[in-house]
Amino acid sequence: MKLDFIDLGNLSIAAANMRGKGKDPDVADLMPSIRARGVLVPLLVRPNCAEGHFEIVAGRRRFTAVGAVAREGGAVRPIPCAILDEGDDADALEASMLENLARVQPDEVSQWEAFVALVKAGRSVEEVADSFGFEPRAVKRILALGNLLPRIRTLYRGGEIDAGTVRHLTLASKSQQKAWLALLDDEGAYCPTGHQLKAWLFGGTAIAVKHALFDVAETKAAVVSDLFGEDSFFADADAFWVAQMAAIDARKADYLDAGWADVVVMARGDWFRSWDHAHAGKRKGGRIYVEVRESGEVTFHEGFVTSKEAKRLSGGSGDGEGDAVIAKPVRPEVSGPLNAYIDLHRHAAVRADLAGHGGVALRAMLAHVIAGADLWRVDIESQRAPKEDIAESVEGCSAEAAFDLKRRAVLAVLGFDAEAPTVTGRPLHRPPFAPLFARLLELPDPVVMEIVAIVLGETLQAGSQAVEMIGVHLGTDMRQHWQADAAFFDQLRDREVLLAITGEVAGSDVAAANAGEKGKVLKAIIADCLEGTNGRAKAEPWVPQWMAFPPSAYTTRGGVGSVKSARMVAHELAVPAAPERGAEDEQPLAA
Repeated sequence: MKLDFIDLGNLSIAAANMRGKGKDPDVADLMPSIRARGVLVPLLVRPNCAEGHFEIVAGRRRFTAVGAVAREGGAVRPIPCAILDEGDDADALEASMLENLARVQPDEVSQWEAFVALVKAGRSVEEVADSFGFEPRAVKRILALGNLLPRIRTLYRGGEIDAGTVRHLTLASKSQQKAWLALLDDEGAYCPTGHQLKAWLFGGTAIAVKHALFDVAETKAAVVSDLFGEDSFFADADAFWVAQMAAIDARKADYLDAGWADVVVMARGDWFRSWDHAHAGKRKGGRIYVEVRESGEVTFHEGFVTSKEAKRLSGGSGDGEGDAVIAKPVRPEVSGPLNAYIDLHRHAAVRADLAGHGGVALRAMLAHVIAGADLWRVDIESQRAPKEDIAESVEGCSAEAAFDLKRRAVLAVLGFDAEAPTVTGRPLHRPPFAPLFARLLELPDPVVMEIVAIVLGETLQAGSQAVEMIGVHLGTDMRQHWQADAAFFDQLRDREVLLAITGEVAGSDVAAANAGEKGKVLKAIIADCLEGTNGRAKAEPWVPQWMAFPPSAYTTRGGVGSVKSARMVAHELAVPAAPERGAEDEQPLAA
């Protein structure tokens, strides 16, 4: 390497410069210094194909600032440069990266482009990591972006998709990536992101390879790897369970051959409750209990009998093995009835004090709903839809997005996993009561009330009286949360209803003029009026009568769930309500 002064016209940006692509960088901070003193820190350059010409490996911003001064008409002197040996691509690229990383952290896609170039030039992953102070795993994570389609990398570089989504897309095949991009481009489709993307890729089940009891390579099971980390997952959950259960059966046979009395393979998802069992040795009839989780994880609990069997065995004599079971138990300090006496009196005292502290009671109630309790059973509304397009319509609607935004804020306040799908605990995924209750006691009332609203929303049953009552009380205006989409029109097939809706959005004259048309034509008229297209005047924001609060029906045939629910509410409150059409003993609703 040597130093020299080179004229501006003999310099250009090298392809190896990691910031060499795209528009010129912002150099406003450099301009005053460059105008006054010129370039003080040498550019790193190397010879290019033309005699006397050089390309810039590091120093593009200084070069850009000098060019700007020249265009202003200012005096420009030759620029000091450090000249690399010709053809040393890896050193040039490494120098460019080191300079840029020391100044401004480049985006990961730029790092990927540079790291790939270094690897192609002969650098190992470990050498790249050592040069830039990265962990080898971090370099591998950045190199994993090479498994993404170019357009996905471009979207990531531009900030249009987040890191969590990109991480899950590295698990996707090229065909899945193309399918995901098609959803992204379709304004009427729901495009899964973040944790929902993993469920979309694996059909709702993601089983880690580390949980396999069998030789994955030998079974040739399809596996995809999270290339941003170190986890791998089975692409076919059904194939995994076939191999996993076969491995469990083999282990069961081994245990029986070893002399164990029995091996109990528990139903998938059931928990082994250690407090309902006691240790027992092999000679005392101890069993193996095999706990199988939905995640694929399997635990073998060796040497247990049920508590009842342990009590029966405790009357025998011990012979060394299983003494913990057969030895005479030490008499407890208090008897069972006395324990009950203590518990009941403490319970009575606490609830007497609690009766005067509604705020504490509210927090305890909220913790019970989230964490679960023996006397409580609260289920999360699953929002199951009979068809995929209906599910996508609900998941992609603005109301669901608004609720999820507030839910994420609650997850953060409670210190829960940001990727958790709900605040309310699910079976096998419930937080402990004590720390949750302690956290709720720390929070002010307004924050607690926001958490209550989210938890209630998650456990509010669709189509229930609760939805009707709350919606009417709050004055919920569906026009602010819903607009007709493809899924709505696909399910709308009743011609009498279509004519009634046409009259609502286009006017009675248009409905009468098209009374003989097929449903497809009527749907097109409705859509044109709602969007203001094809010469139709744009209608006011509209929702079908069944979706309003309170709801009503279009025909005398009835069969509308929301109307039935509203009638039940009215009956319970003993107030007059518009009956659902179709009931012979009731007056029909007005059209």
